[in-house]
Amino acid sequence: MSIDRLDLKSLFNLEDKIALITGGSRGIGRMMAEGLLQAGASVYITARSTDVCQQTAEELGAFGICKAIPADINDADQRQELVSRIRESEGKLDILINNAGTAWGDSYENYAVEAFDKVMQLNVATVFAMTRDFTPLLEDAASQDEPARVINIGSMDGLHIPTVHGVGTYAYTASKAAVHHLTQHLAVELGPKHITVNAIAPGFFPSKMTDKIFEHFGEQIKHNSLLGRVGKPEDIAGLAVCLSSRAGAYINGTVIPVDGGTIINHRHA
Repeated sequence: MSIDRLDLKSLFNLEDKIALITGGSRGIGRMMAEGLLQAGASVYITARSTDVCQQTAEELGAFGICKAIPADINDADQRQELVSRIRESEGKLDILINNAGTAWGDSYENYAVEAFDKVMQLNVATVFAMTRDFTPLLEDAASQDEPARVINIGSMDGLHIPTVHGVGTYAYTASKAAVHHLTQHLAVELGPKHITVNAIAPGFFPSKMTDKIFEHFGEQIKHNSLLGRVGKPEDIAGLAVCLSSRAGAYINGTVIPVDGGTIINHRHA
């Protein structure tokens, strides 16, 4: 092996890589987009809100080539349009990050069955559909030495039962556990095509989804982390870059928590 291939700048370099991040306009998606851009990748972000998606792409343009393709990825026709536009523009896709997701919270007695349909559709079924639909473009980018990457965003709540906020999130926790299992199933399917599939299971990070939880339970959340804090952008961005680069080329079928040790703490959040 060439010593040059162990050079850290080379090991984590994403130059000439094309990435797509769903839900890339806010929160964790935006954090990962910024990380991949600074590592040299060209990044497409997609989200339902045209204005927010375009604005975020313009702001992230300070770090590299970032383009917005607004879309509702729950819709099969819009997914196919997304595939077509990236095929026409790039001819391949090196990195797909399935980040878009939703949650629903309510008491056990009042929890709507309809919530399961909504949450499971976007958080699980659409993760499968996006991966399936983009597989041909991922194959076009893939080789044995430089596999294409699929990164699914699960949650620590798919690895334990959250209790800190006292609100039932039954569909969300079930969906994220399903994402973790689906990740391993897809790794079995796509490994022979030189496409790795891994999941990141974040703990609490600042985002639109967690704003109200932080407002009411912020100190308890910090206390429940073994590191005494919530996640920072570099925590999630760093792992996304690692999994997307040569540094992560031999990692496949894993679920990696990024939660400061919260899930192994007896005072579970």
